[in-house]
Amino acid sequence: MALRVVTRNLGSRLLPMLSSTSLLHSHATSFGFKEVPEEEKSQLVSNVFSSVAKNYDLMNDLMSGGLHRLWKDRLVSKLNPFPGMKHLDVAGGTGDVAFRILDTVNSIKRRALQDVLEDDLQEETRIYVCDINPNMLNVGKKRALERGYPDKSLLWVEGDAEALCFEDSTMDGYTIAFGIRNVTHIEKALAEAYRVLKRGGRFLCLELSHVDIPVFKELYDYYSFSVIPAIGELVAGDRGSYQYLVESVRRFPPQEKFAAMISDAGFQKVEYENLVGGVVAIHSGLKI
Repeated sequence: MALRVVTRNLGSRLLPMLSSTSLLHSHATSFGFKEVPEEEKSQLVSNVFSSVAKNYDLMNDLMSGGLHRLWKDRLVSKLNPFPGMKHLDVAGGTGDVAFRILDTVNSIKRRALQDVLEDDLQEETRIYVCDINPNMLNVGKKRALERGYPDKSLLWVEGDAEALCFEDSTMDGYTIAFGIRNVTHIEKALAEAYRVLKRGGRFLCLELSHVDIPVFKELYDYYSFSVIPAIGELVAGDRGSYQYLVESVRRFPPQEKFAAMISDAGFQKVEYENLVGGVVAIHSGLKI
């Protein structure tokens, strides 16, 4: 007698199981709206930022109407920089945040310290700019040279947010602006931030986030998906990279979920501030 295999009742259950199993074994992660193998994402993101590095600051001005400058000012004001601090700015290749921190430190010293002490403290202040992309770092180094920033205060490091080259408990502060959504494993980047910070050190993250106001959300979605890639194509000749950038924002965890991830990494007093209705958010936490 022939053996008959009945698949009619199993078919609908079998496909999801196979799909989930293959996803698990391939260790897929998001690259914009696409799913890619984890080991490929870092290179794909690197390709994006190699492509946009030359026009990065101009595009930030065009895409945000210049508001990114105010958002970064707000980030640094929450950091409360001080002379002699050791600070790590991750994914900060073009230097925008690092320059603001150094300017704040120098302003404090000019107001409060004598010249002889000022020189001594200038020697001690260290702001490390860490970025995985050498093209972004080259842009930052060039800008620092043009602005006359001293080499001894700004140190440029090519490195991975998920595997930092710094020793434990060595930094007074850690910032990451518009970068954490591009890492493959957010939880690893947060763990590394916690590891390198001293007790009392502050973690601050400025990131494009999620808008909850319905009408505003519709306008924001239209602007993101229709206008920003078009600007990228017109100004930088690169629609694809800016399409990825807006898609990556939608795949990033909402504010509350990201705050929970920061807490899970060990940080205390975790909070966030929405700016422009949630277009961007500043998350913060303390290592106590």
